Amino acid sequence: MPEKTRDLQPPRGLARLAFRLPIWLYRARLGWLLGCRFVLLTHTGRKSGLLRQTVLEVVRYDAGTGACIVASGWDRKSDWFRNVTANPNIVFQIRSQRSAGIAERLSPEAGALELLDYAHRHPMALRELAQFMGYRLDGTEEDICALGRMIPMFLFKPIPKTI
Repeated sequence: MPEKTRDLQPPRGLARLAFRLPIWLYRARLGWLLGCRFVLLTHTGRKSGLLRQTVLEVVRYDAGTGACIVASGWDRKSDWFRNVTANPNIVFQIRSQRSAGIAERLSPEAGALELLDYAHRHPMALRELAQFMGYRLDGTEEDICALGRMIPMFLFKPIPKTI
């Protein structure tokens, strides 16, 4: 079972500014610099109704469908998590590919399998990500799957364009 080492709070002040810098890369049409490992999410504020943006790390990207899977690193505390839970209609951009889409929450079991797959493809990144989120992993597949069941994950699925 992953050990919780600290409670993580969404960043404030200068730390928040640093986390928001990748948004400006996308706005400057330089999102391609971030490759397929990051996605710019545009979502609607649940209270304000205004468009909001954040950049998230991609757990898995399917180039064939344009869909991607992301994890909520701040659990249910992050605004984007609460906003897409309230309104799953989103726009997301990977590299320079922008898509209207739907955010679908994955089941805990599907999240476990996705995180295990991510661990096999990016073992060092998973260790850093877990540590960042305040968890210590023992490195076993069971531990990784347990963390995957705990962290909320979403599938961002493009809406097919109609002619």
